[in-house]
Amino acid sequence: MTAIITPSWYVLHTRSRFETVVHDGLTKKSMEVFLPKVLVRSRRVDRKVMIRIPLFPGYLFVKSDLTARRHIEIVKTAGVVRLVGNQSGPLPVSHETIESLKIMTAGDGKILTGTVFKKGNRVIIISGPLEGVMGTFARYGKIGRVIVNIEALGQFASVEVDEEDIEVLTQKLS
Repeated sequence: MTAIITPSWYVLHTRSRFETVVHDGLTKKSMEVFLPKVLVRSRRVDRKVMIRIPLFPGYLFVKSDLTARRHIEIVKTAGVVRLVGNQSGPLPVSHETIESLKIMTAGDGKILTGTVFKKGNRVIIISGPLEGVMGTFARYGKIGRVIVNIEALGQFASVEVDEEDIEVLTQKLS
Protein backbone atom coordinates (compact mmCIF):
# COMPACT_ATOMS: atom_id res chain seq x y z
CA MET A 1 0.00 0.00 0.00
CA THR A 2 1.44 3.39 -0.99
CA ALA A 3 0.84 6.55 0.96
CA ILE A 4 -1.06 9.30 -0.81
CA ILE A 5 0.89 12.54 -0.73
CA THR A 6 -1.24 15.67 -0.68
CA PRO A 7 0.05 18.27 -3.14
CA SER A 8 1.42 21.48 -1.63
CA TRP A 9 2.38 24.85 -3.05
CA TYR A 10 6.09 25.56 -3.53
CA VAL A 11 8.04 28.64 -4.59
CA LEU A 12 9.90 28.28 -7.86
CA HIS A 13 12.86 30.55 -8.67
CA THR A 14 13.10 31.37 -12.39
CA ARG A 15 15.66 33.00 -14.63
CA SER A 16 15.28 36.76 -14.81
CA ARG A 17 12.16 37.69 -16.81
CA PHE A 18 11.26 34.03 -17.47
CA GLU A 19 8.23 33.87 -15.16
CA THR A 20 5.67 33.62 -17.98
CA VAL A 21 7.79 31.11 -19.95
CA VAL A 22 8.00 28.86 -16.88
CA HIS A 23 4.29 29.37 -16.11
CA ASP A 24 3.33 28.32 -19.65
CA GLY A 25 5.78 25.39 -19.66
CA LEU A 26 4.41 23.97 -16.42
CA THR A 27 0.82 24.57 -17.51
CA LYS A 28 1.51 22.52 -20.67
CA LYS A 29 2.68 19.72 -18.34
CA SER A 30 -0.78 19.88 -16.66
CA MET A 31 0.57 21.34 -13.41
CA GLU A 32 -1.24 23.87 -11.28
CA VAL A 33 0.76 27.09 -11.37
CA PHE A 34 0.18 30.55 -9.90
CA LEU A 35 2.00 33.63 -11.17
CA PRO A 36 0.70 36.61 -9.19
CA LYS A 37 0.74 39.77 -11.31
CA VAL A 38 -0.01 43.39 -10.49
CA LEU A 39 -1.14 46.28 -12.65
CA VAL A 40 1.47 49.05 -13.07
CA ARG A 41 2.03 51.92 -15.45
CA SER A 42 4.49 51.02 -18.22
CA ARG A 43 7.91 52.63 -17.65
CA ARG A 44 8.46 53.09 -21.37
CA VAL A 45 8.58 56.76 -22.26
CA ASP A 46 6.61 56.27 -25.48
CA ARG A 47 3.67 54.58 -23.74
CA LYS A 48 1.19 55.51 -21.06
CA VAL A 49 -0.50 52.13 -20.73
CA MET A 50 -1.09 49.93 -17.72
CA ILE A 51 0.55 46.50 -17.86
CA ARG A 52 0.55 43.43 -15.62
CA ILE A 53 3.94 42.42 -14.25
CA PRO A 54 4.93 39.69 -11.76
CA LEU A 55 4.39 40.65 -8.12
CA PHE A 56 7.57 38.76 -7.22
CA PRO A 57 10.01 39.10 -10.13
CA GLY A 58 11.89 35.84 -10.67
CA TYR A 59 9.42 33.71 -8.72
CA LEU A 60 6.14 31.86 -9.13
CA PHE A 61 4.26 29.11 -7.31
CA VAL A 62 3.69 25.51 -8.36
CA LYS A 63 1.41 22.95 -6.70
CA SER A 64 2.84 19.45 -6.64
CA ASP A 65 3.18 16.28 -4.59
CA LEU A 66 6.92 16.51 -5.42
CA THR A 67 7.40 12.86 -6.16
CA ALA A 68 10.83 12.25 -7.69
CA ARG A 69 9.28 12.20 -11.19
CA ARG A 70 7.34 15.46 -10.64
CA HIS A 71 10.34 17.17 -9.05
CA ILE A 72 12.48 16.38 -12.11
CA GLU A 73 9.66 17.44 -14.45
CA ILE A 74 9.46 20.83 -12.68
CA VAL A 75 13.18 21.64 -12.53
CA LYS A 76 13.76 20.56 -16.14
CA THR A 77 11.24 23.13 -17.38
CA ALA A 78 12.87 25.85 -19.50
CA GLY A 79 13.71 28.89 -17.36
CA VAL A 80 13.56 27.17 -13.97
CA VAL A 81 16.50 27.80 -11.63
CA ARG A 82 15.41 25.83 -8.55
CA LEU A 83 12.69 25.13 -6.02
CA VAL A 84 13.15 27.40 -3.00
CA GLY A 85 13.99 25.63 0.23
CA ASN A 86 16.76 24.70 2.62
CA GLN A 87 19.14 21.74 3.10
CA SER A 88 16.17 19.47 3.81
CA GLY A 89 14.56 20.28 0.47
CA PRO A 90 11.88 22.56 -0.97
CA LEU A 91 9.70 24.34 1.61
CA PRO A 92 5.92 24.36 1.13
CA VAL A 93 3.86 27.57 1.18
CA SER A 94 0.55 27.51 3.03
CA HIS A 95 -2.68 27.26 1.05
CA GLU A 96 -3.90 30.36 2.96
CA THR A 97 -0.95 32.42 1.70
CA ILE A 98 -1.69 31.44 -1.91
CA GLU A 99 -5.39 32.24 -1.50
CA SER A 100 -4.53 35.64 0.03
CA LEU A 101 -2.21 36.43 -2.89
CA LYS A 102 -4.91 35.41 -5.36
CA ILE A 103 -7.39 37.79 -3.71
CA MET A 104 -4.83 40.63 -3.56
CA THR A 105 -3.88 40.31 -7.23
CA ALA A 106 -7.39 39.69 -8.59
CA GLY A 107 -8.29 43.39 -8.53
CA ASP A 108 -6.66 46.47 -9.97
CA GLY A 109 -5.80 48.04 -6.60
CA LYS A 110 -2.28 49.31 -5.97
CA ILE A 111 -0.02 46.88 -4.16
CA LEU A 112 3.24 48.25 -2.83
CA THR A 113 6.18 45.88 -2.98
CA GLY A 114 9.90 46.05 -3.29
CA THR A 115 13.23 44.52 -2.53
CA VAL A 116 15.09 45.63 0.55
CA PHE A 117 18.60 46.28 -0.70
CA LYS A 118 21.53 45.81 1.66
CA LYS A 119 24.80 47.71 1.46
CA GLY A 120 27.21 45.67 -0.63
CA ASN A 121 24.54 43.84 -2.71
CA ARG A 122 25.76 43.31 -6.28
CA VAL A 123 23.10 44.86 -8.53
CA ILE A 124 22.38 45.38 -12.20
CA ILE A 125 20.55 48.36 -13.65
CA ILE A 126 17.65 46.90 -15.64
CA SER A 127 16.26 50.03 -17.32
CA GLY A 128 17.07 53.64 -18.02
CA PRO A 129 20.15 55.19 -19.61
CA LEU A 130 22.53 52.95 -17.60
CA GLU A 131 20.71 49.70 -18.45
CA GLY A 132 23.03 46.69 -18.20
CA VAL A 133 25.58 48.37 -15.93
CA MET A 134 26.55 46.34 -12.85
CA GLY A 135 27.53 47.85 -9.55
CA THR A 136 27.26 47.67 -5.79
CA PHE A 137 24.31 49.00 -3.80
CA ALA A 138 25.59 51.79 -1.53
CA ARG A 139 22.54 53.33 0.14
CA TYR A 140 19.05 54.70 -0.28
CA GLY A 141 18.81 58.26 -1.57
CA LYS A 142 15.77 60.50 -1.91
CA ILE A 143 12.35 58.81 -1.94
CA GLY A 144 12.33 56.15 -4.65
CA ARG A 145 16.03 56.63 -5.47
CA VAL A 146 19.14 54.58 -4.63
CA ILE A 147 22.88 55.16 -4.87
CA VAL A 148 24.90 52.55 -6.77
CA ASN A 149 28.70 52.45 -6.89
CA ILE A 150 30.11 51.52 -10.27
CA GLU A 151 33.75 50.55 -10.80
CA ALA A 152 35.52 51.48 -14.01
CA LEU A 153 39.23 51.67 -14.72
CA GLY A 154 40.05 51.01 -11.08
CA GLN A 155 37.96 54.01 -9.94
CA PHE A 156 34.52 54.17 -8.34
CA ALA A 157 31.70 56.45 -9.40
CA SER A 158 28.40 56.77 -7.58
CA VAL A 159 25.18 57.16 -9.55
CA GLU A 160 21.68 57.83 -8.34
CA VAL A 161 18.97 55.79 -10.08
CA ASP A 162 15.33 54.88 -9.53
CA GLU A 163 14.95 52.05 -7.03
CA GLU A 164 12.71 50.24 -9.53
CA ASP A 165 15.51 50.29 -12.12
CA ILE A 166 17.85 47.91 -10.26
CA GLU A 167 17.78 44.21 -9.41
CA VAL A 168 19.99 42.23 -7.07
CA LEU A 169 22.27 39.94 -9.07
CA THR A 170 21.60 36.36 -8.02
CA GLN A 171 24.54 34.02 -7.69
CA LYS A 172 24.86 31.53 -10.52
CA LEU A 173 24.32 27.95 -9.42
CA SER A 174 27.00 25.48 -10.48
